[in-house]
Amino acid sequence: MKKMLCMLLAMLMALSMFAVASAEPAQEIVYALANQPDGIDPSITNNSFASPILCNVFEGLVTYDTTTGALIEGEAESYSIDETGLVYTFVLRDGLKWSDGSAHTAEDYVYTIKRILDPATAAKYVNLVTDYVVGAAEYYAGETTDFETVGFKALDEKTIQITLKDVAPHFIQILTMWTFSPVQPATVEANGDQWTNTAATYVTNGAFMVSEINMGESVVLVKNPNYYNAANTKLEKVTYKYIEELGTSLMAYENNEIDGMNTIPSSDYARLKAEDAGVVVSPAYGTVYYDINCAKAPFDNPLVRKALNLAVDRIALIEDVVQTDAEPAYSWISPGYVVDGEDFVDGRDTFGLSEEADPEAAQEALAEAGYPDGEGFPELTLSYYSNETVKKVVEAMAEMLEENLNITVNITNADWAIFYEDVIAGNYDVAAMGWSGDYVHPMTFMPLLKTGDANNNVFYSNPEYDALVEQASVMTDAKAAMEIFRQAEALACNDYPLMPLYYKSNMMLMHDNVAGYYVDPSNMLFLKNAYVAE
Repeated sequence: MKKMLCMLLAMLMALSMFAVASAEPAQEIVYALANQPDGIDPSITNNSFASPILCNVFEGLVTYDTTTGALIEGEAESYSIDETGLVYTFVLRDGLKWSDGSAHTAEDYVYTIKRILDPATAAKYVNLVTDYVVGAAEYYAGETTDFETVGFKALDEKTIQITLKDVAPHFIQILTMWTFSPVQPATVEANGDQWTNTAATYVTNGAFMVSEINMGESVVLVKNPNYYNAANTKLEKVTYKYIEELGTSLMAYENNEIDGMNTIPSSDYARLKAEDAGVVVSPAYGTVYYDINCAKAPFDNPLVRKALNLAVDRIALIEDVVQTDAEPAYSWISPGYVVDGEDFVDGRDTFGLSEEADPEAAQEALAEAGYPDGEGFPELTLSYYSNETVKKVVEAMAEMLEENLNITVNITNADWAIFYEDVIAGNYDVAAMGWSGDYVHPMTFMPLLKTGDANNNVFYSNPEYDALVEQASVMTDAKAAMEIFRQAEALACNDYPLMPLYYKSNMMLMHDNVAGYYVDPSNMLFLKNAYVAE
């Protein structure tokens, strides 16, 4: 009897061990975000801090293959471009639904564009519609109230037709942006601008849907059972935690309390990389730069802006402050756009700048502007948004500017939403900024300095630059267009409307048992094919 009990106990223990060993891991991850977005309405925001949420809960007509990075159909089953290059026709997949299970048709896309073109919406990427779509600029300006004049139409429940003003070979890439993701008319009309505030009203169409919105703390995503490709979505739950203090995030990561984080503390980067602790680095199409308010004296003087640029030691910022594998930047346009094997930046001038500061040349420019040895120059305020790394960069830059220009520099900071409102209102001198290309083409950067553009927060204006950008943007010969874009870039860079510091690279931490995710060049983390491995 005793022997039988021992055998039974041994069998039970073996079965228990087998059950534990064979149990599949929970398909859930927790990911830390260092900054909160200014909003999660895809029709309004241009804030990259919103991208981890938006790219996973919304999807447009076209998207990216999360294995190869190639552009593929999204909600569109197919599309065609006519022989003129002006008319795009998209046929939607059968049976599309919103996350609440209601039917989703071509009219939802038309509603979205009409909403973007309403000035009251305050869409920050409205130029992506007005610059390209027939009749959109006129409708937005109030020159007509007839939306039928706008070249964005639903031909039937499944067919969308977009007509462009001019040929734009890169327009298909623009359509991958969240701006062109549809929003559900019913929830927007019922809840107004509050529709993004609760999980119940935040209706989406992507691989995930929002189950919780905890203001200032976290956003929780769960698998969307109504997504057209839900059968291939493996993750059941994604929790984004807002943790501004990077040391806190890193401690949680190293204690296996979170699975990943989107910002690596600069002081820990080398150690984490050496320890193979889940450092993930991928190519980026973006630049870290500082805006200079070209509409405000004395920064409206190109010589003053040149002096500021010459006074900054870019290599010291990279090696001693951010401590990452970055390259010094002399333009706001990043490497990464390649035509026939030639990168846009190949052979590019440095526009009189170098990786190290040039105090003598900086003082010469400042003296020529009327401020010899900094005499009479007003106090300069460096503004930044709350972020550990940015804070360190700002403090180092302030020291460089004071030492090399003999001027007084003040530092101010605020949460992103408040900071950015001040920037777009022009309430700043020099402000921490940067840009991650929304698609890999110079036109993702060019509007930033185009006269009157909604994203021209430096208030730079050069009619010759504008004309060159307009010319190149409609050229079908990519190589010839690249040369015109380069001419436009040189014009602007020699006016020094901003302070380029270094080119971005996408860096994050993710534990090795999380696989199948994709980070695109604009640093959007796609999770629709991600999973937790054993």
